[in-house]
Amino acid sequence: MAAARSLLVVVLAAGVQLGATGAPATVNIPPGRMTETSATSTAPPGFGAIIPKPFEVVPGRGTFTLSPEASIRVRPASTELRRVAELLAGTLRRATGYELRVAAARGTAYPGDIVLATARGRRDLGEEGYELRVAEGGVTVTAHRPAGLFYGTQTLRQLFRPAIEGSSPAPGPWRVRAGTVRDRPRFAWRGAMLDVARHFFGVDDVKHLVDLMALYKLNRLHLHLTDDQGWRIAIRSWPRLTSVGGRTAVGGGAGGHYTQRQYADLVAYARDRFVTVVPEIDMPGHTNAALASYAKLTCDGVAPPLYSGIDVGFSSLCIGKELTYTFVDDVVREVAALTPGPFVHVGGDEAKATDPRAYVDFLERVEQIVRSHGKRMVGWEETARSRLHATSVVQHWYDAALAARAVGQGAKVIMSPAAKAYLDMKYTPDTELGLVWAGTTDVRDAYTWDPATQVAGVSERDVLGVEAPLWSETTKTIADVEQLAFPRLIGHAEIGWSPRQGRSWKEYRWRLAAHGPRLRAQGVAYHASPQVPWRDR
Repeated sequence: MAAARSLLVVVLAAGVQLGATGAPATVNIPPGRMTETSATSTAPPGFGAIIPKPFEVVPGRGTFTLSPEASIRVRPASTELRRVAELLAGTLRRATGYELRVAAARGTAYPGDIVLATARGRRDLGEEGYELRVAEGGVTVTAHRPAGLFYGTQTLRQLFRPAIEGSSPAPGPWRVRAGTVRDRPRFAWRGAMLDVARHFFGVDDVKHLVDLMALYKLNRLHLHLTDDQGWRIAIRSWPRLTSVGGRTAVGGGAGGHYTQRQYADLVAYARDRFVTVVPEIDMPGHTNAALASYAKLTCDGVAPPLYSGIDVGFSSLCIGKELTYTFVDDVVREVAALTPGPFVHVGGDEAKATDPRAYVDFLERVEQIVRSHGKRMVGWEETARSRLHATSVVQHWYDAALAARAVGQGAKVIMSPAAKAYLDMKYTPDTELGLVWAGTTDVRDAYTWDPATQVAGVSERDVLGVEAPLWSETTKTIADVEQLAFPRLIGHAEIGWSPRQGRSWKEYRWRLAAHGPRLRAQGVAYHASPQVPWRDR
């Protein structure tokens, strides 16, 4: 492997570092040179298997070996940096059985230790970038902000063999190949959406998803909390929303909801892993659960029955009632108070039962309500039919013209094209789970698209980022969610983080193959697509 270690692997965004011809310099480790990465091998996987693909990698010589006496040191010794260090220590302790004490770094030399340090002089790395240096004598992660340190530790995890993800100690040695990684994201928004309204998923299941997201540097968890089939967040001023509207699910299941304390706990757990929760309260359509809970929200004063089917577009809040806006204000106020992140998603999609002109008036008023509670409004692309404030964000899923219309109003766009990014679409027609209304999306389809060229009139400067939604009509368990989300979500993570140049399906499929043992070590029930040459299958 000496030849492989001597290769210089550089994957740089255009305009940052250029080769002799003025083009981005890109040299890749061939797939055949990737090291063995099975869960039982003691060999470290090397730099060729990192996902998302880093901005720049310079392999070095030799290896670092984590010893039982090692510590994880932080500089400065702030609460936030200690939290990052403890998260890394927790992962490493479970797999190695080592003590791995977390301590302050007060000097300059700590042989055998892992040092995490923020540095004011590293503004070039941005809010989420990092530099990871691995040498025989120790490991150092440097960043401008704590988020960057956290992402550096996630890359370090991937440089250990997959058994590092296990839940109980495994035999050593625990080695990492020497080298340097300099990295930063392409887009600010790198997300996944989980629909907990059609089928409910408890706090522990969602935390598990957060952990998997964080490993691949995803930073937004969009929770679809309300729909026709269920209302999943407790609202103290409107308690029947959950006592009545939270009782059912698709197919007539038991339903469920989060108390405000549970939701706050989930938000804090995600925030510790630099994942911002974006709550969605869908309106004015997709509201049957709310209407069944409170007849006064309907126009005729008659509450509809609870709904457990999968049709859309048949429900609407009564936009002409002033009480409706009191309701919206109460709900947004309580959800905003529980959510420290800057966004509240208001849905706005498939409002077929709402008068089009009234819909525009409603959305403009709702946007004011969201802003009055200190949040930025996010909505599906249909919200572009209204006049949007410059701070609002539109999520593209189907209608390219509406996405372009949002950009024309100065809004930023989250790219979630259904035919590419919807995780609830089947991999193939024969896949057991999923739907096919947007077609089928295999692992290659989910990876080979670019957010900056997907929609005419929406360029890179207009794109806030990417998000992969998972609607839960066919998913009843977290294993079902894993089956649909993985490995496609990993590809979306790379699309959101890595530069477009220097990536291709041909080389990505080999890197993804090396993550099969890593996913299995975490107990993930991923879809073993035949498009990927999985290791040890």
